[in-house]
Amino acid sequence: MAGVIQTTARRTRPALLLTRMRDRSPGLDSALLGGALAAGLGLAAFAMLVILLWISSPYPDSGLDGALSTAAALWLLAHGAELIRTDTLSGVPAPLGVRPLLLLALPVWLLHRAARDATDGGASDEPDASDDAPLVGGPTAWTGVVLGYLAVGAPAALYAAGGGLRPAWASAGVCVPLVAVTATGVGVWRAYGCPRGPLERTVGALLPRGVRHLLLGPDGRLGVAARAAVAGTAVLVGGGALLLTVSLLWHGGEAQGAFLRLTEGWSGRLAVLLLGVVLLPNAAVWAASYALGPGFLLGAGHAVTPLSASPGPLLPAFPLLAAVPDAGAGTPVNWAAGAVPLAAGAVAGWYVAKGATTAGHPVEPGGERSGQEPDAFWSPGRTAGVTGLSAALCAALLAMFAALAGGPLGVAALSRFGPVWWQSGGATLVWIGLVATVTALAVRTWRRRTPRSERAERTPAGADGERGAGAWAGARARIPRIGSPRRESPEGGPGATAGGRRLGGAAAAPYDLLPADPVPDRDPLSRDLLSREPLSRDLPGPGLPDSGHPAAPETPKPPPAQ
Repeated sequence: MAGVIQTTARRTRPALLLTRMRDRSPGLDSALLGGALAAGLGLAAFAMLVILLWISSPYPDSGLDGALSTAAALWLLAHGAELIRTDTLSGVPAPLGVRPLLLLALPVWLLHRAARDATDGGASDEPDASDDAPLVGGPTAWTGVVLGYLAVGAPAALYAAGGGLRPAWASAGVCVPLVAVTATGVGVWRAYGCPRGPLERTVGALLPRGVRHLLLGPDGRLGVAARAAVAGTAVLVGGGALLLTVSLLWHGGEAQGAFLRLTEGWSGRLAVLLLGVVLLPNAAVWAASYALGPGFLLGAGHAVTPLSASPGPLLPAFPLLAAVPDAGAGTPVNWAAGAVPLAAGAVAGWYVAKGATTAGHPVEPGGERSGQEPDAFWSPGRTAGVTGLSAALCAALLAMFAALAGGPLGVAALSRFGPVWWQSGGATLVWIGLVATVTALAVRTWRRRTPRSERAERTPAGADGERGAGAWAGARARIPRIGSPRRESPEGGPGATAGGRRLGGAAAAPYDLLPADPVPDRDPLSRDLLSREPLSRDLPGPGLPDSGHPAAPETPKPPPAQ
């Protein structure tokens, strides 16, 4: 009997193992599929575009295999990977490190959507599906999407290695996983409602204890600094786009001539147009670096700044390069570009001042903020510290954009092309740090003094010279009306008069207000009315519309004789 039981137990172990395999982390399969689908859609989009240009080209040098390998290389370039061009005239491989920033939007958006969908666990969209189904675990969704994405990206990189544009393995091995991990993590974080706990724990684990206390205070100073940094960076890049537009309009004839001379067929012009469109964010970052002061490089030793522009090497006739300022010393028109970092610093400082004057204030039940007392504001030192943190974050963001927007376009003279990331970041730190600090402290001082003057204007002195109209109205609101004592209504509602009626038959309020004039002495009839029991619900109100005198109260009946 014992042997039978032991044999039965041994036979059930495989069944238990299969059950555990079937009951593994829910949603992992759908997350893997979502990540692979995101990578496949990105590759398909680039393949369709390249094949369309290859078919319409009058000189299709390579076959379909070359077009597909070029599409895979462009997909890697969209993630920030550096490419190497092998088919050069000199035979020396030339690096291609300028990443079109607009191409980065496609894989980031696909990964973000895949992560948000993976948290649902592939739930059905039918009407009978449960709307309150639990979400898939964040680590499970994140791991599945990243692994599925890289499972398709690795073969694509191997396939692109055999074409004319080959990936640089060092940059491809770092940039593609970094984009996948970051975009997927943001998608999962947003799917869970952007909780602050995981973010604060991550930041707290990377920082020393003293710095962690300064950043993760209860007044939300880290969030204020982050919002100010994002706003300042947006103004810098937006101002750079405005400068680029003005310069292109100023050199419109040169840009049009370069576009027409570069190629003749409509397919070539379409390719040039698409290349110019995807490089527009890069040009905006270049213009922002120009406005900050360091400018950008048009080759090794050829810098273009607002103060001076050295003549660059012989460059191809590309439309966006027509917007480069002319060589020579700067003019007041070039110096006017400094208004962009001034505006960015002012916006960042305003965001910090807004947080310094509203963080931690009490809120009344009605939804309006209570009076802002000086004690509720941040101190000048704390405001300046948060402003410095926002300037550091803004500098880090712009340095990252500058590093992605520039890079080598070849060897020798074109080995350095675009803004230098550490120079752009340093100039951003100086500009935003100074302008934002002055703006934040000035706005804080102004908002600190404004409520006092507003309260003085809202409460002028009354006729008696002792209190204003607002104070007298508040005192009147706290005094009940004579003849309307606060009682519990028969229905259970607080504050109704007995019988649920008041003068005129209207429903009674908890309290009524006294007239502005002093209350006269009560007459005998009023004292008699107040001393008696309230009227019943089925009788009319105490006052009749055709009579100016109140109705006589009903005389209570004597109790029956025992």
